[in-house]
Amino acid sequence: MKIDDVKQIGVLGGGLMGSGIVQNIILSGYKTVCRDLTDEILENTRGIIISSRFGMLSGIKGGKFTKEQMDEALGRLTLTTQVEDLENCDIIIESVGGGSETQLEDKELKKRVFAEIDDTVNKDAIFATNTSFFTIADLAEAVKRKDRFIGMHWFRPPNILKAIELVYTQYNLEEVIQVMEEFCQRLGKTSARVKDVPGDTGFIGNRIWMQVTREARRIVEEGVATPKDVDAVMKLGYGFTLGPFEMGAETRDPRQRSGQSS
Repeated sequence: MKIDDVKQIGVLGGGLMGSGIVQNIILSGYKTVCRDLTDEILENTRGIIISSRFGMLSGIKGGKFTKEQMDEALGRLTLTTQVEDLENCDIIIESVGGGSETQLEDKELKKRVFAEIDDTVNKDAIFATNTSFFTIADLAEAVKRKDRFIGMHWFRPPNILKAIELVYTQYNLEEVIQVMEEFCQRLGKTSARVKDVPGDTGFIGNRIWMQVTREARRIVEEGVATPKDVDAVMKLGYGFTLGPFEMGAETRDPRQRSGQSS
């Protein structure tokens, strides 16, 4: 597969992350199919794409694109509960949350979701998981196409932040990595190649971020500063989008989770 062969994208999960990913992709000109469990969830997905803080209406207000461009982009979007609607997708991006409000991600749930679609989606399609920390090779065990299964870790909000970690395994074909790098470029993103390692340790960003949040908690526990002041310094002094305590609060927010499961 070459990048010009990529015509249609599938996104599994319509939570905050999935919705932002969809928004980025449809504004980049790709037909996109977003699948989740219920029409109610998908209606919320549409609302997030259009009306949320980083949604399309905000983009229009900020002069990033026009109402006509928004309408054209939404015309490229299909929202569905049916696995069969993913059949002709060339890239599938999974962005499924945890199985409960206390779980950010659920490894076994992700594996079940991929196994469910493996025989339905065309055999040449690339599968990408937006996991923040799970070992990619472990998730790839759920499918037959291990050579076409890759990590694609987006950052929040995914339609705003420009970095993507492409996490490759020992199974990956070089052409798959290259197609995904070129796909990222067409989405206006900068990708970093990251080698998959065992142990569910996360990748570049989260491994560094865990050290930041650990030290932030220590500062508060020692009475050096309040969470509010820690967040203020990291945002205003270091240009962080969110402070470590704000990031933790949003991560625990169940509203960001997709309802997707098999």
